[in-house]
Amino acid sequence: MEAGLVRWVGAATAAYGVGVLVRPALMARPCGLGDEDGSVPAPAALLIRAMGVRDAAIGLAMMAAKDRSVRQAATACRVVADLGDAVLFGTQLPDPAARRKAAAVAGGWGALCAVVGLASDRARVR
Repeated sequence: MEAGLVRWVGAATAAYGVGVLVRPALMARPCGLGDEDGSVPAPAALLIRAMGVRDAAIGLAMMAAKDRSVRQAATACRVVADLGDAVLFGTQLPDPAARRKAAAVAGGWGALCAVVGLASDRARVR
């Protein structure tokens, strides 16, 4: 059971990654990177899709890891990626409201993954 929460968060991460890979507007719109008509410019779509692949891969690793150290490494990758996104989105997006929102969401996911990872480790120690 100690790995259960990590696997659930990994599944959510993988699902979101696949979602933005297929439909970049899911990330572009809240970040203020979409056009007025809801379309996403090709350069933004390319980078968002790359992030989707990253998130799907890390999420799948979190889900599939049988070994505790592998699960910890995958979870750490998720935390670092989310915190990096929070810093970059929070400082570089063109719209201040989008900066705050994107930084909060990315930072929140990073914090959630960190807490779940730590809770999983503590459950294992008991």
